[in-house]
Amino acid sequence: MVSAMSKADVAALRSTIAALEAGPRQAREVLPFGLNEVDGKLPGGGLSLGALHEVAGGGNGAVDGAAAALFAAGIAARTNGRILWCLTRPDLFAPAIAQAGLSPDRVIYVEAGDEKAVLACMEEGLRHGGLGCVVAKVAHLSMTASRRLQLAAEGSSAMGLTVWRWRRQSEASDFGQPTAASTRWRVSVLPSRPLPVLGVGRHRWLVELIRARAGESADFELEACDDQGRLGLPSQVEHRSAQTGLGRRYAAG
Repeated sequence: MVSAMSKADVAALRSTIAALEAGPRQAREVLPFGLNEVDGKLPGGGLSLGALHEVAGGGNGAVDGAAAALFAAGIAARTNGRILWCLTRPDLFAPAIAQAGLSPDRVIYVEAGDEKAVLACMEEGLRHGGLGCVVAKVAHLSMTASRRLQLAAEGSSAMGLTVWRWRRQSEASDFGQPTAASTRWRVSVLPSRPLPVLGVGRHRWLVELIRARAGESADFELEACDDQGRLGLPSQVEHRSAQTGLGRRYAAG
């Protein structure tokens, strides 16, 4: 009978798998969220630069879809350099993107005619180099297309983000299909935390890490991006009395 593997054995196996997946390439730099609860689930302690990542809304509605776009905007805001955002039609609300930390003067918007053109523009942007992040809104991403984007990102060290938005529920099932992305995220809107005075509290999200290459799946209740692109961990989720008087912590920029 084979004995149960210890935690050390499992950790060593994960390390070996990660090394095999990486091949001869050098270890990539990462962009940490600055929250130990999130970064601890990611290989290297953050999102890999020079890699492709996927984000989608938790449902097929516009509200969760908008939250996914803001989540991606917050990530892009914390990278260095200009941001290329590719889409089929101008359906982004720029002031909301700015509130997530991504100022308009950093973003170059490319409005392509169809999804095939969007993916082509994203690949070209990743191969160009000199950009901090390339974002594209997609309704479908095949394994072949994702591999091309992953290779393009590896060559330039820019981060690639695909934000999934679908018009029909039947399209949502494609998000579960395998791709070459390093991580896959799903974002859903939660009720805001009540305030002691009249007003609306900071937006809250359920952020699910569905897949992390050589990492762990997990889900987190987080406060939405602030004007620096940083996520927050609500104090009641921290379960630490020392944080009671501090309200909430935000990720380092």
